[in-house]
Amino acid sequence: MASRDTQSAPSAWRQFTFFDVVPVKDVHDLGSDPEIFKKTPEFSCITPTSSGTAVADIHGSLYVLNRDFEVSKSWVAHTSGRVTHMAERKGILVTLGEEDLVRQPLLKVWDLNISDKKTGGPLLLRSTKVQVTTLALSSTLSYLAIGLGDGTVILYRHLDQSIFSGTSNLTTLPKPRVIHESPSEPITGLGFREPDEENSNIYLFIVTTNRVLCYQVSGRGSGGTPTLVDEVGCALGCATMDWHAKNMLVARDEAVYVCGVESRGASYAYEGQKLSVHTHRNYLVMVSPPFSPSASAASATVRNFVTRSTDANAEITKVTVLDLENKFVAFSSTFTDGVREIFLASDEVYLLSNVGKLTCLEEKPTSTKLSMLYAKSQFLLALNLAKTQGLDSSSVADIHRQYGDHLYNKADYDGATQQYVKTIGHVQPSYVIRKLLDAQRIHNLATYLQELHALGLANSDHTTLLLNTYTKLKDVARLDSFIKTESKRSSADGGSDELPFDLDTAIRVCRQAGYFEHASYLAKKYERHEDYLQIQIEDAGNYKDALLYLRRMGTEATESNLARYGRAMLASLPEETTQLLIDVCTSLTPLTIETDERSPPSRQPSTGGPSYLSYLALSRDRGAPPAVAPGPAPPVADRASQHDSSHESRTATPPPATPTHGQPPPHARITTVKRPSPRIYFPHFIDHKEKFMQFLESVALKRWGQRLDETGVPVVVESDPFVDAQAEKADQIAVWNTLLELYLSSSSSLDSSEKEAFIDKALQLLKSEHIPCDPTHALILCSTQNFTPGLVLLWEKLGMYEDVVRFWMDKYAEGGSDSTDASSEVIRCLDHYGPDHPHLYPLVLRFLTSSPDLLSRHTADVTKMLEHIDAENIMPPLNVVQVLSRNGVASVGLVKQWLVSRIREAKDEIETDKALTESYRTESQTKLKQVEELSDPDHPRVFHVTQCSACKGQLDLPSVHFMCNHSYHQRCLGDHDTECPNCARSHGIVREIRRNNERLADQHDVFLSEVKEGGFTAVAAGFGRGIMNLSRAEALAG
Repeated sequence: MASRDTQSAPSAWRQFTFFDVVPVKDVHDLGSDPEIFKKTPEFSCITPTSSGTAVADIHGSLYVLNRDFEVSKSWVAHTSGRVTHMAERKGILVTLGEEDLVRQPLLKVWDLNISDKKTGGPLLLRSTKVQVTTLALSSTLSYLAIGLGDGTVILYRHLDQSIFSGTSNLTTLPKPRVIHESPSEPITGLGFREPDEENSNIYLFIVTTNRVLCYQVSGRGSGGTPTLVDEVGCALGCATMDWHAKNMLVARDEAVYVCGVESRGASYAYEGQKLSVHTHRNYLVMVSPPFSPSASAASATVRNFVTRSTDANAEITKVTVLDLENKFVAFSSTFTDGVREIFLASDEVYLLSNVGKLTCLEEKPTSTKLSMLYAKSQFLLALNLAKTQGLDSSSVADIHRQYGDHLYNKADYDGATQQYVKTIGHVQPSYVIRKLLDAQRIHNLATYLQELHALGLANSDHTTLLLNTYTKLKDVARLDSFIKTESKRSSADGGSDELPFDLDTAIRVCRQAGYFEHASYLAKKYERHEDYLQIQIEDAGNYKDALLYLRRMGTEATESNLARYGRAMLASLPEETTQLLIDVCTSLTPLTIETDERSPPSRQPSTGGPSYLSYLALSRDRGAPPAVAPGPAPPVADRASQHDSSHESRTATPPPATPTHGQPPPHARITTVKRPSPRIYFPHFIDHKEKFMQFLESVALKRWGQRLDETGVPVVVESDPFVDAQAEKADQIAVWNTLLELYLSSSSSLDSSEKEAFIDKALQLLKSEHIPCDPTHALILCSTQNFTPGLVLLWEKLGMYEDVVRFWMDKYAEGGSDSTDASSEVIRCLDHYGPDHPHLYPLVLRFLTSSPDLLSRHTADVTKMLEHIDAENIMPPLNVVQVLSRNGVASVGLVKQWLVSRIREAKDEIETDKALTESYRTESQTKLKQVEELSDPDHPRVFHVTQCSACKGQLDLPSVHFMCNHSYHQRCLGDHDTECPNCARSHGIVREIRRNNERLADQHDVFLSEVKEGGFTAVAAGFGRGIMNLSRAEALAG
């Protein structure tokens, strides 16, 4: 025993109390120690096993204890001797002990899982003589190393095969091999280094009093001489394997050394004598020899004991638990009863004193240990402890959060940010963002947000905040780096990666901050076509690049975007935009080279009627069509100028270069594409009439093969497989209607030479038979533009000849230099249209007799008209007279000869009608008289006919006489003839006529149409057919 205090704990070792000293009591008597430990002075060694704690005494008995330290199994392992060493692996217990009848110690191998039927104890597998100071057993039972007192180390290979070979000979063991001899250096420790992923070989550490050696047991190169690791040895019991079973820990008075396979590793200075060392998890438990305490000791544990102790002469034993990896003292205490044994049971450390008291060193929960470290601001140590204890990521993140809060309260914002970054994924970002915003640490906030995006855990609000910090800091370099960041977050299905930020938000914030190049870079790289065009056109005013981008996008995307930005593009690049619109509306092939397959785009068919130029004059004062943005927008030119002035002062470093690979996506590899309706682009040309005409003429020629010059070479037009005939016809009508309006409106505002050219085009359009132009729309245009040739031409094409005549009449009525020509045109139109349209003669006759001047110039024409009217019976004479006599212009002499001839013809007609009427009257009277005679019963009819009307033979009996004065032989008549055969046909015709008249009497619409056409003649015919017979109407009413 030492007479002076040699225990010291340098200040480098931080000291904590992570273990509680808990006395262990007997399960049946809580006031006393466990019953088995009352024989503590007789105990020789204690070791943990898979079946419980194994306790051996000096009498050779061995006890297996359960969790409550009650004996579950006992037997005599070494008769009349004592057990000196024990080791257990996989239920196989190896004991070394002395027996009275044997001069050398015996090595015995027991199977704890199998009981011997004779003795009741575990089955003895092997027993042999050895001389030993220490032993080591590999985890697989393959190797057993024994250290002898004379410095010799022997090794048993394939011990497991020998034990389980089935032989009944207890002395059968593998032949041992001497692997080390050092007569002057007793063996003080042995340990196997088990294989791992890095090294699959098994090594044996050999510790003597002066050095540490390593012997390769298995693998290539095994079986050689042990190699020297370090020239530092230790006493017996002061060497043990670490908790990973990789390195040998050698405890000396000045320090603890870690020895590896090839050389010595780290060393931990901890002064003080060591009696024994043990490993428990990541801890090294050290026991000192008994010593006398002193108030001047370097150890605070010893000084505290002296302060509390009343016995100044008492010797104490100090137990220290070190965490070598984290370099702190987890427990340190003194025991006055000494420490006889330290063993592990139920994953706890137990101390057995010399007087039989059993004490458990119960480790405190990890949360409690962390709280103790937090209280002392030992956050780095807490992190190291969490790693050693294997805490989950959420618990580690909580440590980083508390560490960050600690640094934040100390105003160390950079350090706090570094800790907060490590909490991403576990701590709500709002918690950190709120702290950094309150501290106005925008640099630290940017760092945190950028890491949040890099890990793919940011939302759109985080993206907005990060980009705003960049713009406020004017940190263009970091902004460039951020938007160029490739994706780091994999999708859930393990497929393609996703962006580390919200793309829509990034584009929006860059636009709002005036970083248009960065916004356009993102939009172009990630194929946000609409956003890219909106930036280039509305923000940057870069129309040329937008136009080239549109052409590369393909038909479908180009169609929708041109409908939105066409007007602004035309205002800046009229020629290029017009050509692009023509290509989009006429090309059946994609505008770009196709590289992949895609089904042809579908569109809603255009609806609506013809488009008028007047309708296009909507939002004339706007700089862009209404669909560009929901709110009011400044004119394009103003925006471009604002951008030029603001952007030059905003960014000092060049923007990120637009990648060449960020082209719009290629479209389907197809031969044809569906062309859009040209009508959707009409509003864009409101201020560009010349380009509008160019667009319309080109579309009509290239899309439908239609043009005004019909004498040229016919244009071959490819067939469109997606064509909708109805919609295509409506588009053609709209195009030519609008072209006619452009021709007419342009002719009224140009000089004579250009005016004639547009007039000729308008007339060619109206005269063309193959151009689908809406006549009604054309009439409205010609009337609005006072285009007389067009009006006359359209009236003639529509068969509106009366409108042509009336037009020239109105021209004459208006007066002027061309009034003579107007009246001549009236006569010409009558000669041209009159033969097929007689109703024009009364109209022209009334016109020519409306004034003496007209009548004097056209007297011959009037006479010619009267002769034609008379010859064709166009007007009754009375109507002609009424027309001529309505005013005092026409004289009687003008129509004297015509009237005389008409009167004479009328007189002759009257005489003829009278004679015919008289003959009808005489015939009617004769018929009535005959009917009267036939219907008189008092005057019988006498038949004087002697000849048969059928066979012309002499009439004889039997004969049949009819009232119509026809007589027949009875044989000449049929069996059922009740009517005169000669008169039956004429009577049938009369009956059919009457039936038809009765049927027509109910068809009033037919009678009314006859009255409209024939007038009085139709009414008279109705009376003649009996349609208006009053007696019949009364009969039907009855």
